[in-house]
Amino acid sequence: MANELPFEQPLEELRSKIEELRRFGSEKQIDFSEEIARLEERYAQLQKEIFVQLVPAQKMQIARHPQRPTSLDYIQAIFDDFIELHGDRAFADDLAIVGGIAKLNGVPVTVVGHQKGKDTKDNIARNFGMPHPEGFRKGLRLMKQADKFGRPIITFIDTPGAYPGGAAEERGQGEAIARNLLEMSTFGVPIICVVIGEGGSGGALALGVGNRVLMLENAIYSVISPNGAASILWKDASKADKAAEAMKITAQDLQEMNIIDDIIPEPSGGAHRDPAQQAEAVKISLTRHLEELRHWDSDRLRQDRFDKYRQIGTFTYLQG
Repeated sequence: MANELPFEQPLEELRSKIEELRRFGSEKQIDFSEEIARLEERYAQLQKEIFVQLVPAQKMQIARHPQRPTSLDYIQAIFDDFIELHGDRAFADDLAIVGGIAKLNGVPVTVVGHQKGKDTKDNIARNFGMPHPEGFRKGLRLMKQADKFGRPIITFIDTPGAYPGGAAEERGQGEAIARNLLEMSTFGVPIICVVIGEGGSGGALALGVGNRVLMLENAIYSVISPNGAASILWKDASKADKAAEAMKITAQDLQEMNIIDDIIPEPSGGAHRDPAQQAEAVKISLTRHLEELRHWDSDRLRQDRFDKYRQIGTFTYLQG
């Protein structure tokens, strides 16, 4: 597979040996089936050993994998009758945020998510998944519409962070993010947020105020990107791996701290290895949580959201 990650190099070498043995056997009409079977067994064992003990820096690499499924991939695989809606009705249509109305198992919902590109040209058009203020305002417009018509809201989070450029600041980047946090906390419909890749900084939080926050097994979620944290702490962005270890950015760490509610398993090797299987796992999790939340009244949904975020960061003071 193209775009192999550094820690996957032993797997790539073993895969190459298997393919070379297959080609040689085919050319020379020699049966190497037993040898190939042994190598494939060794490959499966090695893959399990590598991915069962990933460190945060390696999970960060998987979360940023260029072939990792995007919001639109999940929307197309999970929902029916999706209609994409555009624009913030004020300035522009930011392609770094996508959204619209759809059906999940026949239930009308509104879906909003960050959208990274599939190649260089697409990434430039979508600003590498880093929204401008108009992107957040588009998302908020769609979520307000959902609240008005009683549709549950599902968000997909996958961004390095909000775009930090001068033009974005001039158009009110900070206010747009803060407005989303405020408004999402008041909606009287169920909100489920899914971190599918990289959840970075305020750009992620702007779509992250939900009754349930789910994360894919190898996704990351943090108040600042590890690269940004390393630049601030050590004046060296190349120490991002060290920052990732210290910041507790993995799904497992965040579930332990009660910041997220559920971890969605990934296929061995990451979501990009089997997008169809991953989409099915996300759909199962969404269906389960939505089935619980959609029977709650508006007051209970708001109170649940309030309680969830109030308890984050609590601590106990011990007198010594």
